[in-house]
Parts: sequence; C-alpha cells; structure tokens
Amino acid sequence: MFGRRRKKSEKSGAADTPEVAQQPTPVQEPDKPEDRHRAEGPWDASESVPEVARIDLGAIRVPVSQGLEVQVNVAQRTNQIIGVTLVQGNSALQVQPFAAPKSSGLWEEMRGELREQVVSQGGKVEDFDGPFGRELRAIVPVEGKTNEEGRQLGQRVRFIGVDGPRWVLRGVIRGEAAAKPEAMAGMEQVFQQIVVVRGDQPVPPRDLLEITVPPEIRQSMAEQQKRAAQAAQAEQNGQGGQGGQGGAQQQG
Repeated sequence: MFGRRRKKSEKSGAADTPEVAQQPTPVQEPDKPEDRHRAEGPWDASESVPEVARIDLGAIRVPVSQGLEVQVNVAQRTNQIIGVTLVQGNSALQVQPFAAPKSSGLWEEMRGELREQVVSQGGKVEDFDGPFGRELRAIVPVEGKTNEEGRQLGQRVRFIGVDGPRWVLRGVIRGEAAAKPEAMAGMEQVFQQIVVVRGDQPVPPRDLLEITVPPEIRQSMAEQQKRAAQAAQAEQNGQGGQGGQGGAQQQG
C-alpha cells in the first residue's frame, strides 16, 4: 500500500543470499502509514533487503564501504555497547535500535522527549519533514565552548528515526550532514542501508536491542580500554596522559 518491500517468504523464484539464509522468521505485521517512510530502508531482517556489504553487529547490520568508518560506542562506566557511529568525511551518524510495541508511534514520543531535552539545555529545535518523516533539527549547546563575546556556542544536530516492525531505529546526525544539503543525501543513504534484527525474544518497549561485535573488534575494544586505563593511571600518578573515548572502529 505504501510501497513497502515484501517479506522474504513472499519472494518467488529467487534464491536467498547467505545473509537471508540466517534470518529469523518473517515478522507478520499489517501495513502501517509509517511504513512509507522506510520504503527504501532502513530494513527489517525478514524483508527483501538490497544486497550491500554490511557488518553484523547483532541487532543491527550496518553498511561498510570505502571511506565509511564504523565506531562502536561503549559506556565507560558500565562497559556496555550503547550505539554505533558511522563516520563519513566530516559527517557522523550515531544509530541506536530500540524495541517497540506492535503499534506505531514510539518515534513520535521520542521526538517529544528529545525536543524537551534540547530546550532544557538552552538549545533551539524545530520539527522538519525529512526523507524518513518527521525529524528534529536543532542547535545544541556545546559544553565549555563560547565565542569571543562569551556567548555559548552550539552545533547543528538532526534527530531522525523510523518505526519498524516492533522496533524503532533512531539516528543522530552531526557535522556537515546536519547543516549542508550537499552532505545530507550521503548520510541519509547510509541510514537507509541499515538492517534491524529484532529477533523473537521478548524485549520491553524502549529497551535498547543488544548490539554485539565480531571477535576482531572486541579485541580492539579490549586493547583500547587497556590503554585508556593505563593513561588514566599515569595521569593520577602525575605523569600526564589522556583518557580513552570508550569505542572501537573499523574502516570500510
């Protein structure tokens, strides 16, 4: 009805790709008005997904290509993976997959909460009709940065998101793709190519779906955490050094 792609089980006369063969049982969901916003992606794992190179990160599969850097975001206090950031040139897109109820509308609720958060921080925000439906375009204060007159400086940010079958994929765009039209299309295409793997396990709505990493990235994260710990210890001992950022990355 809204140009939504067919489920894998609905395809005929075509062999599954290796990625398709490992997919969960197709999610049986009625068409929703929100589906028109992801007619070309992001995708659910049970749907007919265009073939591009992707890295499997558990709940999401993100595209990999030349010039696209994949960073795994880790909360330093809990050591838990809280998102994935895709960097392309001077633009960055952080994505987070959340569980959602069968009924749509969670992204709308999230937008309201994000709007309040930006305003409470002293920022400016407005609603905008983007390629994925309603999004927020904001100017968010940057802590510790002021101009010569002492006024608070801010950065432009786009909050985008889509409601899928029992999931919501939220994205935060920073850098040129948040401000320059010529850079927006490239990052929007990256967002479209993401595949969400909701799984069959029950997950409370709004909970972050589990993001996992391949062994090679896990090893890189462990080494980075070790260096960060050593740097922190050196700083405490008065020997200088800088702390780590809690992440790992892979170049496409």
